[in-house]
Amino acid sequence: MERTASRTEAPGSDTWPALVYRDWQPTCETLHLWTQIVGKIRLAQTPWQIHSWHATLYVTASGLTTSPIPYGTRSFQIDLDFVEHALVIRADDGAPRTLPLQAESVAAFHSRLFRALGDFGLHVTINGRPNEVPDPIPFAEDDVHAAYDPQYVRRFHRVLLAADRALKDFKTSFLGKSSPVHFFWGSFDLAVTRFSGRPAPPHPGGIPNLPDDVTREAYSHEVSSAGFWPGGGPTDYAAFYSYAYPAPPGFDAARVRPAEAFYAASLGEFLLPYEEMRTSADPDAALRGFLQSTYAAAADAGQWDRASLECSRGAPRVPRALAASAQELTTPAVDGRGAGKE
Repeated sequence: MERTASRTEAPGSDTWPALVYRDWQPTCETLHLWTQIVGKIRLAQTPWQIHSWHATLYVTASGLTTSPIPYGTRSFQIDLDFVEHALVIRADDGAPRTLPLQAESVAAFHSRLFRALGDFGLHVTINGRPNEVPDPIPFAEDDVHAAYDPQYVRRFHRVLLAADRALKDFKTSFLGKSSPVHFFWGSFDLAVTRFSGRPAPPHPGGIPNLPDDVTREAYSHEVSSAGFWPGGGPTDYAAFYSYAYPAPPGFDAARVRPAEAFYAASLGEFLLPYEEMRTSADPDAALRGFLQSTYAAAADAGQWDRASLECSRGAPRVPRALAASAQELTTPAVDGRGAGKE
């Protein structure tokens, strides 16, 4: 399904810039593979955490980061800087090493990065084949993907920043188990996931070039998950998405907001095309409506205990209000010096 290029600049166009997939597809595909290499370095060195949360990247003010990665008693991290267009390796015992991000093949990027890691004495081995993409070419042999358009990478980063902010805001109204807002390099999307607290039936697997045991561990419990992807694969346009696993009966027929959102039966997900959202009168409100209404559809159809899982939306410097009974349980009987004892 193809979406047309931007009609007009939205009121928040600097916050939500145009990002037409076909205009930067070669760069998007190359960047996807570069993030897989960086993400696999974190994956190879980090103890397993539930739902593969140990493998993800995180949005920063300048791009994406691995966060600190253990290497014996040392630590290092890799940052993709989409403002200065550089990859930066920082170790806890040496000056940073900066490599320019530029138009070059995946094979060349792979070679430069691992040579730089070796200069730090960081000898990491990764699985050299991409995940979750059809017909993967080993990184060290990929001379096909070699595009880098700094303008579109910067636009992509602006969208990631805005989406990260929106998803973190959405996360504040949930009391139950919830994932960080994090970037999955396999599927190349930014996501946040809520959990009902109940186990889920085993996932059928079948995701291209991803071991089924990894998928089943990731979906071991019931979820409602939402996020942003820039396009590619099942869609040729950027979109926000929301899905439930397992999808409860009636979820696909739910009425959700805004009017431009729809259920994509081929994906088993609700979609809100990015272009429709960003050119609306109030993009942030449109996105909040989508996130909340699709979550409510999953939670209601799945009979989640919403009363115990939800709270009011968070606000800066305002502690979450508790019921009187909860306040009584958590109010200390004495001050820090022992005064007031009976």
